[in-house]
Amino acid sequence: MRQNRDARLRSDAQRNRERILEVALTELTCSADAPLSSIAKKAGVGQGTFYRNFPNREALVLEVYRYEVQQVSDAASQLLETCPPDRALREWMDRLAQYAVAKAGLADALRKATCSRGSLAGLGYDAVSSAVELLLRANEDAGAIRPGVTSDDFLLAIAGLWQIDPHGDWQSRASRLMDLVMDGLRAGAPGR
Repeated sequence: MRQNRDARLRSDAQRNRERILEVALTELTCSADAPLSSIAKKAGVGQGTFYRNFPNREALVLEVYRYEVQQVSDAASQLLETCPPDRALREWMDRLAQYAVAKAGLADALRKATCSRGSLAGLGYDAVSSAVELLLRANEDAGAIRPGVTSDDFLLAIAGLWQIDPHGDWQSRASRLMDLVMDGLRAGAPGR
């Protein structure tokens, strides 16, 4: 009986943590200075639970960033389980665009959180690069894209995502950019 209760508490604690991260993403995207007490309240957790998970603003902001990177990265394998490789890649590109906009919205909070630590460059690159490699190899094996495209090639090709204004019509601009990249990847594909 005790073991079941502990397992339930661990899953409850995990849900609390994820709820805090989801609320924090929304709130910090709107305002880099969103009060932590407001984030805790909107997440439906007490101050003790909040600070047990995130002892300060910097810890919260960096974890929101890591959480978003992990969500995008995990989506690659999930999509490959349910979609043909080319559709999985294109849907993943849409998720990456949403991530890019969220990151742009978090820019002020990230800058403030990392001003003493330096750059964010290495914080999520490996996870995203691995997801890209997984999707590219699945597409190459299926003959859906040209052979030999690397994750670095792909990331350079989509770099325009980070230039799109997150406060404008970002969805249609990102979708158009991702369609252009996808068309370029398909050019010269053996299965076409």
